[in-house]
Amino acid sequence: MRALVVGCGYLGRRVAERWCAAGHEVTALTRSSANAESLKDAGVTPVLGDVTSAASLTSLPTVDLVLYAVGYDRSSGDRRAVVVGGLQNVFRNLRGKAAHVVFISTTSVYGQQNGEWVDVTSPAEPDSEAGRMALAAEKLVRTADMANSAILRLTGLYGPDRLLRRVEQMRAGEPLAGNGDAWLNLIHVDDAATAVTRAAERLRTYSLPSPSGEGPGVRGQTTPSLIYLVTDDRPVRRREYYKHLAKLTDSPPPVFDEAAPTRVAGLGKRCRNDAATHQLELTLAFPTFIEGLPDAWRRSAASL
Repeated sequence: MRALVVGCGYLGRRVAERWCAAGHEVTALTRSSANAESLKDAGVTPVLGDVTSAASLTSLPTVDLVLYAVGYDRSSGDRRAVVVGGLQNVFRNLRGKAAHVVFISTTSVYGQQNGEWVDVTSPAEPDSEAGRMALAAEKLVRTADMANSAILRLTGLYGPDRLLRRVEQMRAGEPLAGNGDAWLNLIHVDDAATAVTRAAERLRTYSLPSPSGEGPGVRGQTTPSLIYLVTDDRPVRRREYYKHLAKLTDSPPPVFDEAAPTRVAGLGKRCRNDAATHQLELTLAFPTFIEGLPDAWRRSAASL
């Protein structure tokens, strides 16, 4: 398989390395010359470019499958330019060059915020700007000039090197913003990478019907998509999660500042993974944070 990874960061890098180890030909788009050298060392062919600059994407290769895992951070500027505009730029430069796409989305497309249970069949009616942008990007994926696609709506990623800032905050006795009784939905980054590789395998072996009858990838029409909600087996209240993290890291018990602004309103939602684990035949290495946090902390501490 020839694969292109767009967004070779916390998740994308792990997937790229797995595909290389499996003998696939992997190319990754990166903005950084230093990161390009690191990718070469991992067996990945780098292409320098930026999703927000269409002119920088003309060298994207012809591939069998694209993983689009571009994350948004506040330093990236305008959210729409990154989340929607960047995807449009990539798809324009891949027209006729790629058969399938695995797109990393988010459960922010679900607007439920009162502790409701949510699964992949729940209505996607976002109440945040992040959710609305993610849903707009999903629509672009479904109308792309490709045979078919898989959309993975991931909950919060955690794992090695994702805990250090919170641990430092707790050790300093600083309060955590938000309601301690609100729900967290999590997925260990290694399990998320497994879900991506399984979704890619399913795309390449599972033929989705064309709604037009004219063959897949007809421009302007909605092409079939496999959609998965990817999370671990148990939502957890923030208070329980941070108490566990405090004990694990010899930090003081967590203190919450409910008046401080957070990205999540109310109690949040509780996400189910039944469909994804069944359809992708996914056995989680870290079914809950109870198994995942010790691994994440051990590997984080080793890098200090």
